[in-house]
Formats: sequence, structure tokens, C-alpha cells
Amino acid sequence: MKQEFIEIVNGRENNLKNIHLEIPKGKITIFTGVSGSGKSSIVFDTIAQEAGRQLNETFSSFARQFLPKYSRPEADEIHNLSTAIVVDQKRLGGNARSTLGTATDIQPLMRLLFSRFAQPQIGYANAYSFNDPSGMCPKCEGIGKIITLNTDAALDKEKSLNEGAILLSGFAPGTWQWKAYAESGFFDNDKKIKDYTKEEFDKLIYAEPQKVKVNFMDNEMNATYEGLAVKFMRLNVNREKETTKAAEKKLKDYTTTKTCPTCDGTRYNEKVLSSKINGYSIYDLTSMQLDQLIDVLPQIDEPHAKPIVDNIIERLKNLCDIGLSYLTLTRETPTLSGGESQRVKMVKYLSSNLTGLMYIFDEPSTGLHPRDVYRLNELLVKLRDKGNTVLVVEHDPDVIQIADHIIDVGPHAGAGGGNIMYSGSYEGLLSSDTLTAKYLSSKTELNSNPRPVSEFIESKKSSLHNLKNVSLRVPIGVFTTVTGVAGSGKSTLVNNVFAKDISEAIRIDQSPVHANIRSNPATFSGIMDAIRKAFSTANNVETGLFSYNSKGACETCGGTGTVQLNLSFMDVMEVECSECKGSRFKQDVLQYNYKGKNIVEVMDMSVTAALDFFDVKSIQTKLKSMETVGLGYLSLGQPLNTLSGGECQRLKLAKELNTKGNTYILDEPTTGLHMSDVANILRIINKLVDKGNTVLVIEHNLDVIRNSDWIIDLGPDGGTGGGEILYEGPPAGIVDCERSVTAKYV
Repeated sequence: MKQEFIEIVNGRENNLKNIHLEIPKGKITIFTGVSGSGKSSIVFDTIAQEAGRQLNETFSSFARQFLPKYSRPEADEIHNLSTAIVVDQKRLGGNARSTLGTATDIQPLMRLLFSRFAQPQIGYANAYSFNDPSGMCPKCEGIGKIITLNTDAALDKEKSLNEGAILLSGFAPGTWQWKAYAESGFFDNDKKIKDYTKEEFDKLIYAEPQKVKVNFMDNEMNATYEGLAVKFMRLNVNREKETTKAAEKKLKDYTTTKTCPTCDGTRYNEKVLSSKINGYSIYDLTSMQLDQLIDVLPQIDEPHAKPIVDNIIERLKNLCDIGLSYLTLTRETPTLSGGESQRVKMVKYLSSNLTGLMYIFDEPSTGLHPRDVYRLNELLVKLRDKGNTVLVVEHDPDVIQIADHIIDVGPHAGAGGGNIMYSGSYEGLLSSDTLTAKYLSSKTELNSNPRPVSEFIESKKSSLHNLKNVSLRVPIGVFTTVTGVAGSGKSTLVNNVFAKDISEAIRIDQSPVHANIRSNPATFSGIMDAIRKAFSTANNVETGLFSYNSKGACETCGGTGTVQLNLSFMDVMEVECSECKGSRFKQDVLQYNYKGKNIVEVMDMSVTAALDFFDVKSIQTKLKSMETVGLGYLSLGQPLNTLSGGECQRLKLAKELNTKGNTYILDEPTTGLHMSDVANILRIINKLVDKGNTVLVIEHNLDVIRNSDWIIDLGPDGGTGGGEILYEGPPAGIVDCERSVTAKYV
């Protein structure tokens, strides 16, 4: 059969330099190149964009109102596209009611199984849903958690009732509210709260309302006694009323979220939990680790149940095959990482019988330990062998190896990129002289001269999630990596335990910079004011003219650069503002120059170009920091909501470069980075450490691990098989740790 190609003629989206490209269909094509070189501009902004746009055009104009909006990419022609399915790293999100079971459609199958074969029978499938009134716990309404009084904040346990143990306002000794407790006859008023028995403490905090007699102004009166938490919630939470700032503060100070005492966090009511198959309730099965569940389900020996059980097992196997066997179906989707979310989405498509599609992946190896990358590769090959085209943007050498075709974009980032450096086979790439080829064939050695370690910061011991009563001991003033397979407990130990205990630690993660269309690198780094001042001084006019959020804004578009055209039943179209030509500024602002350039020309400059252009010290220092973290290719005016997770993280890093004496936590800083950029991140980390900071990095990248001063390895496996610290010490020592999976790869 003749090989078909997707063809792009004169692609010029973003920084692409009129490229002409042929991508083989029905094959795995991997796009490589430094961050910002133009890979995403080809794959997402050109191919996926046009495929989405053309697919949308097959729908009626009424239906198109409800579909995502795609603009026509900058290219002369694009031929032979298929329907595109983009599997990106956006978190699955959802709310507290969304779990792995509901997101993968395994939960409905479990409900079906129980409605048909569980004893005693309690009704249709919906009766087994924690999101349905017939199945949910009445107390927490199927959330599994309740908001309740934070007793640590509301009580001084070192005091007795007479000494004023109740810290809530209005409960001072002698007050009417206090008497309901002190004169109830239930407590010894001189006994310190910390000495109460469990029964006494529960009576004080959680007792349901009951009548008691209280002395008031020498008269005995009837009063209602209720536990402190019950009373607080009744007065402050369970009332329909306008929440004032004071009330919000009170709630924030005195409430906490805890496991629902009625259902014990299962989310279901008693009726559902009493209905079982082989002695297991629906909660018992869904709260098992996926690999355990696969072993338990085949024991259901009801012949009519076999089709449902087989369907569930097939989906579970797909999740386990991609390295997610440590998860449970009850895991809430908002708590999944970007990498985990992407792998869950991948599995969804594996059970699809559609062929001839174009699957587009954005760095699917993110968050995967080198041990698990082969599982990802098997999945990509399966998708291709079903008759689909697979396009992958990737930096991991082990994924790049399985490509049928490789396209290397470069040579540099931003304006220095946008050219096709190589297009062909993996073997051909290795013998080419591109930057990617150079780094694919080089290997770093283990750090044989780590910085000496003397003092440590330590978190409290914790058994959160899968941790086995461990604490994190981080050496001060050195560069530490926390390693281990996916699900071994790294994020739990670092982000949920250490970062909470060591509150001064600064987390620099990949979450988006709080950004809207109006924020850009110049505003984020704080140099925008200095730029406006330079313009206003040079031209002797007010600074507000040089802001598109103030007096300088184009009046037609309000400083956004675009206007919306609402064509009744047609799509709402966003088009470039015809007045300011997308520059956002009033035309008369452009007559004012600074060193021969107007404000629009300055905002279009890259960070690197601006570094040569400005001689103002405060501007230069901040631009230098951005260039140091490898963001020299960004333009000063690029909207921040267009940056990738890795770029956001590096922008935050740039802000911290000149500090000392801090503890920094970095979560996979190599995400989205080419192998050549990893060397740069290592330079930045070492620069931070040399300035007197402590840097702690969660990482799977072997070059980063090999270069650190200290390694803390968790494992040996994911989920219940993890949560132990297998090794802590200098890099060279990990090689001898037999239980460590990481040791086999470094």
C-alpha cells in the first residue's frame, strides 16, 4: 500500500519559518527540539487546530456555538488530515464527587454488577451510587468528608471549663453560653480537658441536643445542651444567611474538614454497604488497589456476571499496564498529577474501536520513572497498530527510540527556532549533527564530589496515604533529589507532609502563573513599571499612557487587542482589532519613542534582545534572571496564559534567583525540557545552592538525579507497595541499594 503523508505547506504559526513538512500516516512520529523551538506550534497550533476546525465545520452553525473555537492556522495549505484526538497534560480536574472510577466509566459497571448480583438486593444501579440520594450517606451527602469544628482551635486543652478552656467568643466563664456546659452536670469543671475520657470528650464536643437545667439569676431554668461542635455548626454553617467577612473568618479559624463519622469516609449509606458479593460491598472493591482488584474480581463465579466482570477487568488491566496499578477507583480525580491524568485519558482511548484517527500526545512520559516508560511505549505502539497515526511531542530518550519517524525542530528557541533540522529515522538522527543527536549519545556520570552534609531539616513522621510512618530529613544547604517510581509516595511526603511542616519552604511548581490575557513576562517580573517610567521620562508625558490597562488602551478593544463579532447563530468570532491592529495601544501613544523604539516594538522584543536594549539596572537584573532560566526567547508582551507548565515554573524560578537562605521545593523541573536545557536547569539549581539556599527536587530525570548532592529514594513500588525510604545519602551509595528500582537505572 502506498505511504500517505500529512503535508504542511509554508507553515508560519508563531515562530515557524515557512516550513514544508511531510509526516507519515499510520506511524509513530516524534517531535523533538529545545523548549520553544516550535514543536507545539507544528503539532498543536497547526495540525490539531486545523483538524479541529475542519471537523467543527461539518456541524450546523447552531451546534458550533457549543463546540470549542478553532481559528485557521497560519499556513498556505495543510493536506491529508484525520480527525485529531489531543491527549494533553491538563489535569482531569472535576470536583469532590469525581473519582477515578467515575472518570474511567468503571464505576457504572460496578454499580450494574451489584444491582444484578449482590445480596440483599436493594434496587437499580443508581441505588449503588454515592452521587444519588438513594445511595449516598445522609450525613455527608456522598462526599465522604464533613466540615466540623476544629477542636484544636476552639479549646485550650491545658485548661478546665472553670479556667476558660472554651476559646470561642461568647463562651467565657460565667456567660449564659458557658453555663450550658459548666452547669449541665456532665463534667468536673476543674478537670483539664486533656484529662477527659473519650466518652467525656465526645459528650463535650459531639453530643446531640438534650434538655438540662441551668441556674440563671438565682432561678433554675430549662436549657438545651448540645455538643460544642454541633452548636457551632448549627449557628455558623447550617444556616441560610448572608456570609459576612467576619463570619467567613470565623469559619476559616474554627473549622476543619474530617472524615464523615456516619459512613467512615465510604460515601455510602448503610443499606448500600450491607449489600455484598462474595462478602465484599461496592466500597470494599472500589477502595482496593487496582492490581488487587484484578485478582479478586475473577472469584465471582456467577456465569451471568462474566460479561460485566470481563469488561471491568479489561479496563483495569489497561490502567495497570500503563503503570497506574497503585491507584484505587475511589481516588478523587483532582488529586491526580498531570502525568497520571494524561495516562488515564490514554487508557480511555485504548478501548475505542475507531481507526484512522490521529492521536496527539504532549510529553506522555511526564511523571514516569524510567522503569515504567516501556509500558507507555507499548501503549503508543498498540494505538498505531490499530491503524492510527500517532504524533508525540517528547524529550525522553527512551520514548524517542520507538519512533518510526522523527522530526527535530530548532536550532534554538523563540525567534532562533522554527526550522526543521532533521526529518527521518532514529538511526539517521543519531548520525546527524543536531543538538538532540549530540545529547542522545552523551551520558552524565554520578556526582563523585557532592557537597558535604552536616545539618538537616526534618518533618514529622507520617503515615498519610501510603507512607509507612516515615519522615523526610533534608540536608541544609545542598541539592537533594527525591526519587522513586510513580506512586511511591514522593509527592505525598514532599508536598503534603514536608511542605506543611516546614512552612517557610517555597514551592515552585508547574501550576499556571495567576495569569489572564493582560499579564505577561514584563508585568510578572515587575519591570513593566520601570519600562513605562523610562518612556514617560524620555517623552515628558504621564506613565499611564504606556499601559494598555490604563490611559494608553485602545478605545475600540479596551486594550485586549481583539474584538468579538457576534453573528447571531454563527460562531462568536474573535478578530484582531482593526483600530490598533492587535497592538492594544491607542495610535497616538506610538509617536513616543525610547531609544528609537515605540512601546509596541519594545513589548515585541524577546527577553534576550531587551537585555541589550535597556541600560536601566533594575530592568537588566530581572531580564538576566529570565535569560538564565532559559526563557530568553519569550517576548516581553507574550500573554502568560499561553505559557506551558514548564515555562511557568521557570518564570517563578527566575524571580528567586537572587535570594539566599531559603528552602525551595521543585516538582519535576525538567518537564517540557530538551536534554540540552536540563544542563541549564542544573546550573540554576547549583547557583541557588551556592547562594546559600537548600533545594529539594522531586525528579525522574536521570541526569538531574546523578548530579545531586544527596538522594532520598522511596519505594520499592507504587501504592501499598511503596511509602518506605529505601536509601538516603550521596549519589554513589545508591548503586548498592538492592531494593531500589532507581539504583538499576542511574
